[in-house]
Amino acid sequence: MPRIALDAMGGDYAPAATVAGALLALAELPADASLQMVGKEDVLVAELERQGHASVLGNGRIEIVGATQVIEMNDKPSVAAKGKRDSSMVVGLRLQTEGRSDAFVSAGNTGAQMAASVFVLRLHEGLSRPAISTLLPTGRGVPLVMLDSGANVDCSPEELVQFARLGAVYAEDILRRANPAVGLLSVGEEPEKGNLAVKEAHRLLAQSGLNFIGNVEGRDLPRGACARGDLDVVVCDGFTGNVILKFYEAVAPMIFGLLAQHGAPRSAVDAVKHAFDYAQYGGAPLLGVKGISIICHGQSSAEAIKNAIKVAALAIDRGMAAHIGRSVRSAPQEARP
Repeated sequence: MPRIALDAMGGDYAPAATVAGALLALAELPADASLQMVGKEDVLVAELERQGHASVLGNGRIEIVGATQVIEMNDKPSVAAKGKRDSSMVVGLRLQTEGRSDAFVSAGNTGAQMAASVFVLRLHEGLSRPAISTLLPTGRGVPLVMLDSGANVDCSPEELVQFARLGAVYAEDILRRANPAVGLLSVGEEPEKGNLAVKEAHRLLAQSGLNFIGNVEGRDLPRGACARGDLDVVVCDGFTGNVILKFYEAVAPMIFGLLAQHGAPRSAVDAVKHAFDYAQYGGAPLLGVKGISIICHGQSSAEAIKNAIKVAALAIDRGMAAHIGRSVRSAPQEARP
């Protein structure tokens, strides 16, 4: 019976989008799934009434968990995570450690969610940092897992290997990729290409036991493949990953505009829009913590919130957090910090 906590106060469009997304998710989740909307009770009850769904509070599948504080988008992450103990974000995460919930979803302050997740849930033993995994659309018609996409600006070679292990578990459990192929983002395919951290990470990945296919370049990401075959996971530091993510976000509208300018059929434009629409992927799991913490875009719509909740439910069903723990414990000693 999956129990998913939602930060109902988090995001630019909360609580309207979060409440609507929760209701959409309930309609598509298994009948035994339940949601916990965490936030200011009077605000959430009023929003349910405004949307005409106040009656759902009596059906046993949705409940409101009170929290008196809200972490704002401009709050300093570490200060907010530790200082606002009764915020919807911290209370929602704490439900997992109390055994009352199985996952947490938020479109709030990303930095605060990372800090609070590590502070409340803790990291799996053997890991030094968590990583944000992001799905990138590819020409293969299936997404590519990229991590880190913003949590860690500077990374050691050992941490890049850890991220590869985390990404492989995500690709296996959520995307159902058997023996996922892992690539290391660099400026050339040869092992000697890249900065010192990348070159050492290449050496460690080659002996990690993962299906490591070597260095890949930026041009390989849109294709989802390199000269050595299809690619399931690409590993990089958070600085590089965030640049790539923002580039993807910006290039999509440009492509839509060019298609429209050249008279492309509406169906073609819509198909491309769907491929680049982050809402269909919902949220990005923060991998490495002892639990499930799904990070959503701050401008998440109700549809995006719904799909993020469904990602959380899938992670619960597949036992992803426990799988990560097993993977880290079985890692070769040289891949550990």
